[in-house]
Amino acid sequence: MYLQKETTRLSKLLSYILRHSPGEFGVVLDENGWTDVEELLNKLQTKGENVSRDALQHIVDTNNKKRFNFKQDGTKIRASQGHSVEVDLGYTQQQPPEILYHGTVDEFIDSIKKGGLIKQKRHHVHLSADERTAVIVGQRRGKPVILKIKAGEMAAAGYPFYLSDNGVWLTDAVPPAFIIFP
Repeated sequence: MYLQKETTRLSKLLSYILRHSPGEFGVVLDENGWTDVEELLNKLQTKGENVSRDALQHIVDTNNKKRFNFKQDGTKIRASQGHSVEVDLGYTQQQPPEILYHGTVDEFIDSIKKGGLIKQKRHHVHLSADERTAVIVGQRRGKPVILKIKAGEMAAAGYPFYLSDNGVWLTDAVPPAFIIFP
């Protein structure tokens, strides 16, 4: 019913709007990152994007990374994580597994060895619970290099961890001492 290419394009557009540049589309996010679904659809329409409620539902339901979610009543939508705009997603601190994973590429390894993993323009560093997901993340920029993160040790040392709605582990930074390099 929906073309994969169009679904992917709209998913990327939603990521851009809901995570990075809501104002460019006239969308207003509340303090927790939520926006009204009807307002979002109307703003998309004014920018020449004819997106129906059903199409939006399809994107939320089929996104393999579960990047978006609706509020229980279905009236609001937000991105699960990855924001560069200021929002408080309301996640509570969680105890992570002993080891988490981060996918990157070789060109960043020297920098990571010196300064660790930093959030840069995002709110958190993103970590995966499984190596397979980290490979997929790393492949976006080339041949992946998988880093093992001593998350259990970090948590014991007082570093907070949060688990997003879509299963991504979040932390403020990962110092080099907690990274196992290949």
